[in-house]
Amino acid sequence: MDLYGLQKLTLLDFPGRVACTLFTGGCNFRCPFCHNAALVVDVAEQEAYSEEEIMSFLQKRRGVLDGVAVTGGEPLLMRELPEFLRRVRSLGYAVKLDTNGSFPDRLAALLDEGLVDYVAMDIKNSLAKYGLTVGLPDLDTAPIEKSIALLMNGAVPYEFRTTVVKQFHTEKDMSDIGRLIAGARAYYLQQFKDGEGNICPGLEACTPEQMSKYREILLPFVPNTELRGI
Repeated sequence: MDLYGLQKLTLLDFPGRVACTLFTGGCNFRCPFCHNAALVVDVAEQEAYSEEEIMSFLQKRRGVLDGVAVTGGEPLLMRELPEFLRRVRSLGYAVKLDTNGSFPDRLAALLDEGLVDYVAMDIKNSLAKYGLTVGLPDLDTAPIEKSIALLMNGAVPYEFRTTVVKQFHTEKDMSDIGRLIAGARAYYLQQFKDGEGNICPGLEACTPEQMSKYREILLPFVPNTELRGI
């Protein structure tokens, strides 16, 4: 399995772990605010790490790192992912998976086999605006709802998170999201940051005051709602 990025040390990406972060290539969504555009629309041009290079790195870092965060792109697109995670876990590492939630059956298979210790799932927007927000107007949101239910069933620790963009999110959206994930373990509203790596540069972040307002709307639904990147 090829990987297209390696952050050798992170204290933030995997709660409670000293970890590295691995980046897979390719995604089935086209979120305009995505900050990893090169891993979504231009994968063929990116330099790849072979699986053996990554395994060699992880072998050498045993005792220094105790976690591996796998992000993308969308990692669940990778058919080789289960076998790769088996190899990672055989070295004693805990695994965190970032996902957009569009492959609930593949997610369930990883959880059933005990290959993932923590999941971070993006909630892109309210269901009514999901397709617009991910760049696929005709998107069927049933898989998203299935992944939400799967995680809230409590197989592993998890978090939901939304990158908040002024052009896409409103107070009504936050209320609708709150109803969608009511009772969730943890939810994070992430401050959008514009940059050259975004699929559609020029979008805007909400003000800190608006972010705080959104959090207040969500607290009755998910008491553990926090802000990131403010």
